[in-house]
Amino acid sequence: MKKLIFLIPIYNDWKSLIKLISEINNIIKNISGFEFNCIIVNDASNIGQAEILKPSNIKSLKIINMKKNKGHARCNAFGLRYINNNESFDYVILMDGDGEDRPNEIIDLINKISKEPDVSVVAKRIKRAEGFIFQLMYQAHKLIVYIFTGKRINFGNYSCLRKKDVNNLSNKASLWSSFSGSVKKHIFKFNTINSTRGTRYFGPSKMSLINLFLHSFSIIAVFKYQVFLRSTFMIIILAYLSIYLGNISIFFQILIILFNMIIFIVSLRENENELIKSEATVASINDIIH
Repeated sequence: MKKLIFLIPIYNDWKSLIKLISEINNIIKNISGFEFNCIIVNDASNIGQAEILKPSNIKSLKIINMKKNKGHARCNAFGLRYINNNESFDYVILMDGDGEDRPNEIIDLINKISKEPDVSVVAKRIKRAEGFIFQLMYQAHKLIVYIFTGKRINFGNYSCLRKKDVNNLSNKASLWSSFSGSVKKHIFKFNTINSTRGTRYFGPSKMSLINLFLHSFSIIAVFKYQVFLRSTFMIIILAYLSIYLGNISIFFQILIILFNMIIFIVSLRENENELIKSEATVASINDIIH
């Protein structure tokens, strides 16, 4: 029997978490061949924890409370490293705790991993629930990522990783800044399922345009050397075209230089030392047995 761990970071969304765990429990009850466990990473929530009960179909439920708020990406990075170093497992499913990663797609992830057990699976976003402006900016984000890195990245955190890939990622500095960028860079083969971005169970989405920009820059920064190389070629080409484009050429050259400066600054978020020492930021670990 394969052992699968759900890794779910949470910040204040206790009401959503309770509903999510209940839905997961209902979905996995008819899945055979797997033992299901769950680890919740509480990112130093400042709202009191609600009473959480262990569902009948989840063998173990653990809540890891962090001393300081680190953010969603770093909770995932810490969680993967913690699981790799401390837990017995075959697979890890990462998902948000607010309902935007739809629990019914767990079946698709497990079906795919069951067919090819040695290949991790990511949930490719084919539809989103946000408004028109956000979706337009999201498409622009994907285009910019492709132009400057040559990579098509159309997935987020929602995924099912095999143990070997968790072990591989858990030591990568880039994981501290961007999960999807790290997967694309360090996992050379993975399968995909189609996924629709759900709506939050309670309250508005936390993915604002500012967060989208940071998300985009963090992904691009994982491939900073490719970005610098491509940008150099772009600047050279624009220099040759300056005869025809005039000041427009100079304007775009300046934009590219500024863009690269931002990417360099964002790349400083990648911190292997903080990742390795992240277990020191744990305040307490609670095993929910009932």
